[in-house]
Amino acid sequence: MKDSKSAPKFIAKHLLDIPRSGIRDFFDIVSTRKDVISLGIGEPDFVTPWHVREQAIFALDRGATSYTSNLGLLELRKAISKHLSKEIKVHYSPETEILVTVGVSEALDLAVRAITNPGDEVLYHEPCYVSYGPIITFTHGVPVPVTTTSENGFRLTRRMLEEKVTSKTRVLILNFPTNPTGGMLTPDDVRGIAKFAVKHDLLVITDEIYDTLVYDKKQFSIASLPGMKERTIYLNGFSKAYAMTGFRIGYSCAPAHITEAMMKIHQYTMLCAPILSQKAALEALNHGNTAMLEMREEYRKRRNFIHAALNEAGLKCHLPDGAFYAFPKIPACGMTSKEFALTLLDKENVACVPGTAFGPCGEGFIRCSYSTNMDEIKEATKRIARFVKGLKRR
Repeated sequence: MKDSKSAPKFIAKHLLDIPRSGIRDFFDIVSTRKDVISLGIGEPDFVTPWHVREQAIFALDRGATSYTSNLGLLELRKAISKHLSKEIKVHYSPETEILVTVGVSEALDLAVRAITNPGDEVLYHEPCYVSYGPIITFTHGVPVPVTTTSENGFRLTRRMLEEKVTSKTRVLILNFPTNPTGGMLTPDDVRGIAKFAVKHDLLVITDEIYDTLVYDKKQFSIASLPGMKERTIYLNGFSKAYAMTGFRIGYSCAPAHITEAMMKIHQYTMLCAPILSQKAALEALNHGNTAMLEMREEYRKRRNFIHAALNEAGLKCHLPDGAFYAFPKIPACGMTSKEFALTLLDKENVACVPGTAFGPCGEGFIRCSYSTNMDEIKEATKRIARFVKGLKRR
């Protein structure tokens, strides 16, 4: 029988201090309860459009059960290239600059591993998706978070980055619209960050998985600026826009030599993305625009409702520009974000994620996903209002 006290000596030292995902830890607790209304997991409540599912079924029926090229189906890479030429006005060679991956999470991991040497500093903004810091640590790089705040809509500016850059900085990771805040950059922000990257000779990884879920503004990709394609790794995928989370399909676009380096790691670890998922992704990209727009409009309605309801309940919340998350500030009630979320769960059976799951600067906030249906959002916000009112009576 293994002695639990000796177990750590068999674990890589750089992994010992990495915590489990704060989102998953919280929902391990949620899973023990019945009848919970969840505003937690960032997964569309829509089912993947039927014509996309049908294409996967048809492909299976026709015997599409083999490996594909390590880079992914050429037909899919051509469709991605055509899509990006139209949407962000950047052309990527399907043969040499596009890699199809198992979700955007794998694309991010490959990108960081392909370009980061031990000791290199990697800038990224917080609050942020839970994977960024750990993935940097996995490569023996040094995570350098840059704190964003609700006062300016959780934007990132050149001035904020200049305060953190050093001679060891090699990479900057961007994610706009942002999980968990729904924050976005202005075009001037993007231009300023591009100048910052050029000045300090940095590579930029831009994770734009939520680029289609933008409500009142327009996505402006840093890759589209003159001179930035050559120093940018562009990441995107199908999970959010087309409600295809379980298909686990994403992609990376980058200069050929970087794509080749990423492909080497992909080749020896993952081999290729599943062929059925690639067939479904091709269908979504070629014929899924109508369904995507319908889902976006429903998210817009939910966003407007939850933003108003949370503010009315006493949780100050900025209006998210994109994605499907609200990130309200909890009242000054003497509780931490985790205590607030656990007490809300205990008292009202509503699950929201503590802000600290997305970095220390998330303290004082909770994340509320509006990717669940409107009836549940209405009931959840009613319960939240009742909970906050009760706190004021304490």
